[in-house]
Amino acid sequence: MSKRISTYKIKKLYEHFLVGISSQRALARELKISRNTVNVYFGKFNDYKSHYPSKFYDVDEYIKYKKRKTESERYLNLQSFFSQAYKNIVDYNSSRTIEWGVYKSIFVNGYGYTQFAYYFSKWLKENKLSIKTRAWRIKEISKSDYDILKHWRLSTDKKKWEKAVVVLDSLKGYSIFKIAKKVERSRRKVKWWLKLYEKHGLDGLKKKENKINEKIKQNIEVKKNNLIKILHETPKNYGINRTSWSLETLKTAYDQKHGVRISCTMISEYVKSQGYSFRKAKKVLTSPDPLYKEKLKKITNILENLKDNEKFFSVDEFGPFAVKMQGGRSFVKNGEQKTYPQWQKSKGCLICTAALELSTNQITHFYSEAKNTDEMIKLLEILLKKYKSENKIFFSWDAASWHASKKLQKKIDLVNSNNYRGDNKTPLVELAPLPSSAQFLNVIESVFSGLARSVIHNSNYQNVEECKAAIDLYFEKRNEDFKENPKRAGNKIWGKEKVKPVFDETNNCKDKSWR
Repeated sequence: MSKRISTYKIKKLYEHFLVGISSQRALARELKISRNTVNVYFGKFNDYKSHYPSKFYDVDEYIKYKKRKTESERYLNLQSFFSQAYKNIVDYNSSRTIEWGVYKSIFVNGYGYTQFAYYFSKWLKENKLSIKTRAWRIKEISKSDYDILKHWRLSTDKKKWEKAVVVLDSLKGYSIFKIAKKVERSRRKVKWWLKLYEKHGLDGLKKKENKINEKIKQNIEVKKNNLIKILHETPKNYGINRTSWSLETLKTAYDQKHGVRISCTMISEYVKSQGYSFRKAKKVLTSPDPLYKEKLKKITNILENLKDNEKFFSVDEFGPFAVKMQGGRSFVKNGEQKTYPQWQKSKGCLICTAALELSTNQITHFYSEAKNTDEMIKLLEILLKKYKSENKIFFSWDAASWHASKKLQKKIDLVNSNNYRGDNKTPLVELAPLPSSAQFLNVIESVFSGLARSVIHNSNYQNVEECKAAIDLYFEKRNEDFKENPKRAGNKIWGKEKVKPVFDETNNCKDKSWR
């Protein structure tokens, strides 16, 4: 069988055949082909000469003849189809895609769409014909569709963004080329989305849910159930020396029990879909007080029935803490690490004794030398003077020894006596102590947490007075804020306080990170 050679070499062979040659070997060497190939082509030339003697001396006519002869039946069928396809597109508003579908229905083994479109374009060019391209533009969009497409454009879903850009930019009159370049998609894809929108609206652009084979779906459910059953067992049942499960150990146990390999990725997906996730055990604050419920109910009843001429105070001390460079959370540049020395010389020590009035969110504070009964008596005297016009004030504090001393109780008995109240015009004082070890219920702890995060963390005060000034300013601004916005006091967390400054059994106001 002779080797297929280029048209250029065929022409050279034909020219030498016409003039006659003395040596086929020399010709084969010149064209870098075998002598057998030269003999085969010379035989073809002789056949052509016997059939077409009048065209024999025209090389181009032979080349055309050769091409026509080698054209396959499939190609000839395609060429014969183009004239009707052209007529349908021009006269009956058809398209290349539709005509290709018709062509494939007639010629099942015909060309694919890409080759069909290529040969059709070539046929149009050879016959000097043209087809007016469609004006790919959306002329009108309903208001509801426009609002949804604008929402899609702001979405983090890339597919929605692409489709929204295609439709909205088409409405603005942008060309298909510009839109395709913007969304980095082919022009055919852009046209397809525009067609879908014109025909089906937004429903055509929405992602269709993939249909899952029922058998596969059932198999997945079985795997999920098997995984949950393993989760409820201990790893030691499978010879794994661990106290809790990991993805790798679940994979090993599943293979061991069911003889089926399953990836860690799929285990993670299945476990999450069943509502399980890896979480660290949380240490909860609890109170061992046997009268916990009774004390809590008493405080709740007081607050529920608190009158306008009554005030409820949450009392505690902040500190003692050393005045020195402090750490904390702050914005830092990527790659950098903020540091502070572990060992520092203290510039002084502070204890802030304070009372938070719950109904008005006002803080009363002063600085103490120590935590003792005398300081509590001092706070009591300050509040009696400040809230002289009230009928009754309530004190709520934790079970610290100096909060429940006999000396303090004597002072309260004294200020509640008729003679003292008559002479000093002071309100009645009632105690509402918190259950023991229930600092998490003390609302003022939340305020102290906000104080620490705002003016203590990341600080480097040069002396105690500078630190006091910062704390005074914090409380002053906080009090002003709640005076100006009394209705918002229960909803607004001022100064990054950990929880809302309201009495709630579910609150966890205590935060040891700033103590």
